[in-house]
Amino acid sequence: VQLQASGGGLVQAGGSLRLSCETSGFTFDKGAYGWFRQAPGKEREGVSCVSSGDGSTFYEDSVKGRFTISSDNDKNMLYLEMNSLKPEDTAVYYCAVSLYNSGNTDRFRRPEEYHYWGQGTLVTVSS
Repeated sequence: VQLQASGGGLVQAGGSLRLSCETSGFTFDKGAYGWFRQAPGKEREGVSCVSSGDGSTFYEDSVKGRFTISSDNDKNMLYLEMNSLKPEDTAVYYCAVSLYNSGNTDRFRRPEEYHYWGQGTLVTVSS
């Protein structure tokens, strides 16, 4: 399984970005997939994830209503649409997939449950 994240950049507060993650060797109808972020000096945190087992979707409280996770099975792509960006969204964003087929988003919001990671893409939101 390989993942390649892209789409980060510098944007003003209130702006939008769409992160993309090209995947290979993984199908979105199994396991789980998600986006994580890590700001300087902070631990990596789950931003959004989808559990294929029960079809549930998780959003971290601070991004609810602003971020949307999606996938395109035909193109083997994973996306994170980010709107109304805030300076506190500044971080390196990572896409990840888990091969575990059981569990819900309570499990898959944790980085340790994932097997494969993209290289990260930097999002910087200026005030």
